[in-house]
Amino acid sequence: MKAILVIASITAIFGLILFIFHKIGERRNAGKPQPEEEEPAAPAGEQCCGMHITCEKDSLIQGVSTEIVYYDDEELDAYKGVDPESYTDSQIEEFRDVLLTLLPSDIAGWARSLQLRGIALPPAVKEELIMIVSEERYRLNQGHN
Repeated sequence: MKAILVIASITAIFGLILFIFHKIGERRNAGKPQPEEEEPAAPAGEQCCGMHITCEKDSLIQGVSTEIVYYDDEELDAYKGVDPESYTDSQIEEFRDVLLTLLPSDIAGWARSLQLRGIALPPAVKEELIMIVSEERYRLNQGHN
């Protein structure tokens, strides 16, 4: 019982520290325009470059590149043409394992490669992929400000 209280206390303190740092960061950035506000949306009719928040999902789905590149994921070819809603938990984990071993800079290319190979991502992994790509693009954009 004592160990549970110690773990709960440490977790609460850690959460409070993270919350404080988050609020401090918000205050520092309060006057600065956010990347979503700075970047205009891609003009209508043009192919999305993938760097705009409004077309992030489209850029991953469109397939900017037509070259199929393998990311040490040949085993996923077995899922060509499979309905993404029908994946089992172990199959979803196969996709997740590959995703989590990729460099952040390779993830968007991996998604395009899967699409070109006719392999649909499981919905949960697709959302994780979009989140990782978004975070990486945001991080890269912060380095240019």
